[in-house]
Amino acid sequence: MTDDQRSAGAPTLEDVARAAGVSRATVSRVVNGVRNVDPLIQEAVRQAVSVTGYTPNRAARSLVTRRADAIALVVSGAGVEPEAARGDSGTGAPDEEDGGSGGSGSFTAQVFADPFFGRVVTGVVDYLRPRGMHPVLMFAETSRAREEVVAYLRQGSADGALVVSTHAEDPLPALIADAGLAAVLFARPARPVPVSYVDLAHQDGARLAAEHLLGRGCRRIATISGPLDVPAGEARLTGFRDTMARHGHPYIPIAEGQFTQESGEMAMERLLAEHPDLDGVFAANDLMALGACHVLREHGHSIPGDVAVVGFDDSSAALACRPPLTTVRQPVEGMAAEMTRLLLDRLARPDGPVTSVIFEPELVVRGSA
Repeated sequence: MTDDQRSAGAPTLEDVARAAGVSRATVSRVVNGVRNVDPLIQEAVRQAVSVTGYTPNRAARSLVTRRADAIALVVSGAGVEPEAARGDSGTGAPDEEDGGSGGSGSFTAQVFADPFFGRVVTGVVDYLRPRGMHPVLMFAETSRAREEVVAYLRQGSADGALVVSTHAEDPLPALIADAGLAAVLFARPARPVPVSYVDLAHQDGARLAAEHLLGRGCRRIATISGPLDVPAGEARLTGFRDTMARHGHPYIPIAEGQFTQESGEMAMERLLAEHPDLDGVFAANDLMALGACHVLREHGHSIPGDVAVVGFDDSSAALACRPPLTTVRQPVEGMAAEMTRLLLDRLARPDGPVTSVIFEPELVVRGSA
């Protein structure tokens, strides 16, 4: 491209057409991904695009392709509706939909405090960026927010949705399915809906944790479960208890947590009060394991000398722990990338069947067990 051309403004379709020796209409078809264009002509147009430095106008392109080239990444939960919140507490505190400190702000803060969600975003962004697409982060913790997500998708502002639910009673997957919108879920939904999803073999991961603790010689083992109304929390507990029972341990002390560090600390306090002689702990995620380790040290227990601790996820919390945490790896970034691939495949073939992809866990041995 000459200096005169550069000074005249950004390169146009006509510039590309002249460089490729084809018509403007042919260039438009190639740029917009229209099929049935001769491969040699496609290559000539691509080379001309490179030479001229032409960049497609996204707004104009969307008129042709009817695509936004954007994906909604939705973090969703059942949420507490304003009426219910006022009726339960009677405090008159600001509700979620008014943006009070106890509402959507705290939900967002909880999301960003959990390293799991950052790993999901990384996997999605790394997959979309080379394809010229972008995620739009949305939160759906109330009925109004869920309606806004569905309306956003129906209007074509995003081509489809990647949904990460934080609560078993989340109605958003069913709302999206009923609206006939393209979506893929991270984790199997608690209630069956015709939407594709990726997930982990959670019970197998818990089995790895149990076998490792038993292999170390631990015999007085307890577990801090995740919330049992969440499929992953229930599955990890089921897998752990089943494996322990198969090895002759029919009773395992359990304290339920909420996948947060604070809940792990509280659960560990309860377990130590009721079972001061325990020598092994499996926590259903790394944040709860981190909290458990803090409490164990405060009570004068060495890790792993007195009590061995195993977590789940292999998140940044596992490396922040002292000693570094032995944990069951959940390949979140790879799962998020696969979730994104499934959605793009769905967009390319809208009539294709829904599907599921289950990833295998892996035990990562470090200093805590």
